[in-house]
Amino acid sequence: MLSTLGTLSLGFSASHIVKGDVILPPFRTQDRELETDIVVVGGGTAGAIAAIQAGRAGKRVLLVECQSQLGGTTTTAGVAFPGIFFAWGEQIISGIGWEAVQDAVALNGDTLPDFSVPHGREHWRHQVRLNSALYTILLEQKCLEAGVQIRYYETPTKLEFDGKNWFVETVGKGIHTRIKAKQVIDCSGNAIAAQLAEFKVLKEAESQPGTLMFTIGGYDFDSLDLNQIKAAYEEAIQKGELVRAEFRGNIIGLLKTKGDNIQHIAGADSTTSETHTWTNIQGRTSLLKHLQFLRRQPGCENTHIVNMCTEAGVRETYRIEGEYQVSHEDYVTGRNFADAVSYSYYPIDLHIIEQGVTPKHLSDKVVAKVPLRALVPKGSKNFLVAGRCISSDRLANSALRVQASSMGMGQAAAAAASLAIDQNCSPLEVDFKELTGLIQSHGGIVPTQNHG
Repeated sequence: MLSTLGTLSLGFSASHIVKGDVILPPFRTQDRELETDIVVVGGGTAGAIAAIQAGRAGKRVLLVECQSQLGGTTTTAGVAFPGIFFAWGEQIISGIGWEAVQDAVALNGDTLPDFSVPHGREHWRHQVRLNSALYTILLEQKCLEAGVQIRYYETPTKLEFDGKNWFVETVGKGIHTRIKAKQVIDCSGNAIAAQLAEFKVLKEAESQPGTLMFTIGGYDFDSLDLNQIKAAYEEAIQKGELVRAEFRGNIIGLLKTKGDNIQHIAGADSTTSETHTWTNIQGRTSLLKHLQFLRRQPGCENTHIVNMCTEAGVRETYRIEGEYQVSHEDYVTGRNFADAVSYSYYPIDLHIIEQGVTPKHLSDKVVAKVPLRALVPKGSKNFLVAGRCISSDRLANSALRVQASSMGMGQAAAAAASLAIDQNCSPLEVDFKELTGLIQSHGGIVPTQNHG
């Protein structure tokens, strides 16, 4: 009987192979040769907006993104509360980024903050809470509608300039691509394309801590014995079971906020696959240790993870040495620039691992500006950056790096790259009046001399 079953089984298997399966040779990495007008490296906060702007300006665009979705910090890292778009009762950042934010709010049935009410020292009151899943879908659709070719799971490995065109090599899942482009916009956050192009970059000896976004639940905060939990927390720190800096020494804050933006990962770095892997593991390990600690406390026995982002958010890595470096003094005084292309309005927000963060707000009526020169690596041609890797000192960068500011930069950089193609020149050589007109025609706001 067993012998018969074996024969039948073999017969079915052989028949299936004959009728359906085809034996193929081993997979080989596929080579691609592509040509485009603009390559945008990084589909995060700045990059997705830059790609949409360039596409809407009629340019062929390739968007290279190493992850599986657009939005970066807002989506993959879970900081789904971009800001700040309004300053002193007036909108100062609009355009394509604001359009996407408004669409996400409307489609999710949410409401915008009342921007007419001053936020005072609580700037987060003017941040816009988003459904991050919806937001990333909307960004993707806007890219597709603008004709942008999205290339997920790819990262650049080489950039060369022949005096007229850039040649960008990328590697991805089973794909090796060589792209010929007229302009490159680096929105990677790590200035990876700028570094591969051998432009000078800056980095602090010790980067700001990162944060893994998550939510915990399963307890009633108002019924907890907070003094008892604090005492147990201090004892766990003394024994080396927990590290005070990982949650800013504030276990009660962790319970009260149920997670959100409270964790600190010392040495967080997303520059390479190795450093990014280490950063994510550190964040998850820290969360696990604190979860296990909480579940031993009275009233917290059922504490559990409700949700957790797939990767930690990183605040600081490399920034370019640009044709101009925005200084802390420039930022806090609202210095005017003849080539200002976008605004930034956010407090100086430097996170220190042992001290946490104490935002330093701008003085009354001050709004910072971003000059086009700060988006151009020194000595470069046909190359721009946008977002966190803008040319700036550390304190200025701690405010410039945020989402609304990065959206404004992304749109401005793409407008400059698009015009540079039309005018057959490098971005710094474009007609500035035409540049401001292009930004404004797509809803963007260009700085005036009225703020400062």
